[in-house]
Amino acid sequence: MNRRDFLATSTATGVAALTATASGREHARQTMHNRATFSMHFAPHFGMFRHHAGDDPVAQLEFAADQGFTAWEDNGMAGRSVEDQERIAAAMDRLGMTMGVFVMNMGTAWGPTLSQGKPEDREAFVQSARDSVDVAKRTNATWMTVVPGARHPRIDLSYQTAYAVDSLRAAAEVLEPHGLVMVLEPLNPLNHPNMLLAEMGHAYEICRAVDSPACKILDDLYHQQITEGNLIPNIDRAWSEIAYFQQGDNPGRNEPTTGEINYRNVFAHIKAKGFTGVLGMEHGLSQGGKEGEQALIDAYRACDPD
Repeated sequence: MNRRDFLATSTATGVAALTATASGREHARQTMHNRATFSMHFAPHFGMFRHHAGDDPVAQLEFAADQGFTAWEDNGMAGRSVEDQERIAAAMDRLGMTMGVFVMNMGTAWGPTLSQGKPEDREAFVQSARDSVDVAKRTNATWMTVVPGARHPRIDLSYQTAYAVDSLRAAAEVLEPHGLVMVLEPLNPLNHPNMLLAEMGHAYEICRAVDSPACKILDDLYHQQITEGNLIPNIDRAWSEIAYFQQGDNPGRNEPTTGEINYRNVFAHIKAKGFTGVLGMEHGLSQGGKEGEQALIDAYRACDPD
């Protein structure tokens, strides 16, 4: 499942969600069972618990909170109406849940927009940062995903990197006064070939060059397992620039315990280093229906560090 699949799911869910009634939400809550709070801020996304909670986003948030989840992320939050954003934020505040990432540069994430050094590309990217400030304020968000786009086939990589740094510095100047953080996501070349950013070392280099607390790394462990493996040593080397994690097991990009990554060890290592931020559940479910949703919850219980 790729990011665009997640976005399509969340958008469709949002349209249906806002027609749900309060009585429907109450019915969903009556089926829930309180669980101990997870020790880390694992963040599901809309649609992940629809078989238990229905299509209403607030009911899904309530179900997740009752299952012990303390965070949430929504890649497509910037595309929701102001009313939807405020309604979701109010529910999360009431439930004591932390808002994770939304995607900042949705319209420019897949083209060679940061790699060519064109003034019009840079201005469009900076404008997306300006627009994201309002979204972040409405939703109590801190982090926003940035995919630096594709590589240009006829420009040396060193120049493309420098052009990206210039654009990121300009966007950081917009975000930094508000305490907001772009998190740059390296994407694996199997699912996303020819992206400017794939390796953790390259992301580290770029963030050090931007030199702003508003520009850090999103370490998606699914992508990095495919790209270069060596997950824990790369976490340690890039630690000063990592502000956010996402995960999915490999192969399959489903919940932990369904693939080759030892997530209990990886999560324990991240926790032992003092990480108190969000770990986004940007993956699918290996099974369908309520059984699959319960299997997902059980997998996170099994991997949650003591």
